Amino acid sequence: MEHSIKNSKTTDLTRRLLETYRRHGAINKIGEKNLPSETSVVELLEELLTLMYPGYHGRPVERHEDPAELVERRLGRLEGLVADVITRTLNFCMHGEGACLRACAQPQQETVAPGEPTEAIDDLALRMTREYLSGLPEIRDLLALDIQAAFEGDPAATSTEEVILCYPGVRAISVYRLAHPLFCLGVPLIPRIMSEWAHRRTGVDIHPGARIGTHFFIDHGTGVVIGETTRIGDHVKIYQGVTLGALSFARNPDGSLVKGGLRHPQIGSRVTIYANATILGGRTRIGDGAVIGGGAWITRSVQAGATVLPPPR
Repeated sequence: MEHSIKNSKTTDLTRRLLETYRRHGAINKIGEKNLPSETSVVELLEELLTLMYPGYHGRPVERHEDPAELVERRLGRLEGLVADVITRTLNFCMHGEGACLRACAQPQQETVAPGEPTEAIDDLALRMTREYLSGLPEIRDLLALDIQAAFEGDPAATSTEEVILCYPGVRAISVYRLAHPLFCLGVPLIPRIMSEWAHRRTGVDIHPGARIGTHFFIDHGTGVVIGETTRIGDHVKIYQGVTLGALSFARNPDGSLVKGGLRHPQIGSRVTIYANATILGGRTRIGDGAVIGGGAWITRSVQAGATVLPPPR
């Protein structure tokens, strides 16, 4: 049972909290600052996973159901969900301080300036939504290659069904594949919410801005970190505890960090990186076919075909 007592102490505490709201901001459910909740983004993500993996996510697909009708119905629901969360986020960013807006990852990205009328934002959100949804078949093609890479790359895997249902690395990659196109469209916040949800669920932290090629496999998964400006080629396999991170951060004259720039390593194709290896820096390039041993610490480029082992203890 809910119980509250109003007295001088709680009245004073209320006043002090309200003062912090005025100083720092905190209530986002007023006017144009109504951010999409994490719950709405996760609902959207679950719908996307259901469309990518029908029968594995969401409700079972009945034998008598017409696939065309099922997909069309789900796409209709998705368009509404995607458009809503994008509209809410753009409204928050463009009618607020604009702090969550970022430079376009694609030169042709459409945008509207902060303070634009709501109609312009609604139109942009709908165009973003339809462009995003139009790419779902290609995302599913990529996921099929990732699943095959996991099945072929793990001798313990007994079927692709097991890989889809059980492997946290595949779950994290699936969310990344769905979040990355939103990031490239310039949609703020939502791709990060998706990625952090996957991070909590799987222990794998893949920034949606990373660029990852085909046939990507993360074995075991726990503790993997892949930074925003990482570039990964095709047929790459990494194990648990691997970090593809930044070596150092440039600073502005006032001491604040410089945003953007190439900070994370570039990994070639057909590379294997074993458990707990750390590869750092935007100038660090791992050549095609290289093998990085478990526990290695790398801050310099590695030639194609080379094998790098950690120093003996």
